[in-house]
Amino acid sequence: MTIVLPDIMKEINTVMALVDEKQLDQAMPYLTKDKRIFVIGAGRSGFQAKGFAMRLMHIGYTDYVMGETITPSIQKGDTWVAISGSGTTKGIVADTEAAKKLGLQIVAFTSNPESPLAKLADAVVVVPGATKTGSGVKSIQLLSTLFDQTVHITLDALCLKLAKRDDTSNADALHEHVNVE
Repeated sequence: MTIVLPDIMKEINTVMALVDEKQLDQAMPYLTKDKRIFVIGAGRSGFQAKGFAMRLMHIGYTDYVMGETITPSIQKGDTWVAISGSGTTKGIVADTEAAKKLGLQIVAFTSNPESPLAKLADAVVVVPGATKTGSGVKSIQLLSTLFDQTVHITLDALCLKLAKRDDTSNADALHEHVNVE
């Protein structure tokens, strides 16, 4: 039987050691409770975007996931958070270009700081986990699994930093958690 967990954890730790926490700090001013936040990602990055949106809601933000039926129109002054490991996913880049033209502030999470997505952003957080295109820290895991794992941790770290900045407690977050389940 093949043992993989120690290798996976080593990969995750390698990538997380390369994430520059200063980039998270630079993204924070774009995420405030007086702004609406729209998140977008495709495929597994889309799942990470939804998890991030849920956590933002728990800590008191007004946020939406692009593509959901209850997502309103975007407006100048809103914040757009795009997640794409490669930074080249056509739909994500095109939608981010549209958001930029409408006057949204753009925060991008990608493994490729030179990607089209990163070039559109006002703040870029580089999470250099392997992606399906082969960019980022090499991995024994398939496709973009390492990016997905590490962007999840990075987004949760950002939420923790936001909660600390906003003085949001665990009890406050629990108050916003679903209570009919």
